Amino acid sequence: MTTALRRYPVLIALCVAALFMIVPFLIVALNAVKSPAEYAQNGPLSLPEGFHTDGVRDFWERVDFGRKLVNSVLISGSVALLAVVLSVLNAYAIGIGRIRGRTWVLAFFVLANVLPQEALVYPVYYLSKEVGLYDTRLSVIIVFTVIQAAFGTYLLSSVLGQFPREIVEAARIDGATRWQVLWRIVVPVSRPTLGVLLVFFFIWTWNEFLLPLVMLISNDNQTVSVALGVLQGQRLMDATMTNAAALLGLLPALVFFLLFQRTLTRGIAVGAVK
Repeated sequence: MTTALRRYPVLIALCVAALFMIVPFLIVALNAVKSPAEYAQNGPLSLPEGFHTDGVRDFWERVDFGRKLVNSVLISGSVALLAVVLSVLNAYAIGIGRIRGRTWVLAFFVLANVLPQEALVYPVYYLSKEVGLYDTRLSVIIVFTVIQAAFGTYLLSSVLGQFPREIVEAARIDGATRWQVLWRIVVPVSRPTLGVLLVFFFIWTWNEFLLPLVMLISNDNQTVSVALGVLQGQRLMDATMTNAAALLGLLPALVFFLLFQRTLTRGIAVGAVK
């Protein structure tokens, strides 16, 4: 009974936090299906009297949202996959391979995590210009793969540093090579953690704005977040179209999160048990 009573404050706090996250999304969704006249007359907190898709349609056509969506999915998906692979390779060398200067290498990755992106704008811009990758999706994929892999390497190195050495030694005695140990033993055991990193890397890259704004100046290469920011900066949208834009920008990341929610929950639960 006492344990149950102690859980009520936690449950209430979680419900309040859920409301703070859900209510803004509902307000945006309701305002996205209002007409401009209805929004001006009744305000943002009123229920819609009808279902108007003019704001959604106008925004989709004005920014060519389909192309922007493909760009964001391609960039975020590529970065998530490549950053996880690179993180695994780095962490395997640092955590299990025990390379020399391991502490200094980890310190370098920690520094890369805390370095603000504003400090990277000019070097990345200059280098991409020199190698002919400026205003290409590949340049953004490379940059964000390195940035996300820095965090992934730091996290996985601590995880693989606690990996049972007996299992690795037994596999090597049985004739397994380093690659076989990595892909047949280490990766399957670390799959929950890798799934969590995959979800985080996708969402983090999807929400990036500064570097894509600098690196992708062509309309055909821009991402969803850049299209939203540029169009709002030009003040070409009314309130309903702004809400429609926010809804369209949020839905793909939300769908991705819901699809991989079980993977995320399983990875967090496994980490808690360990």
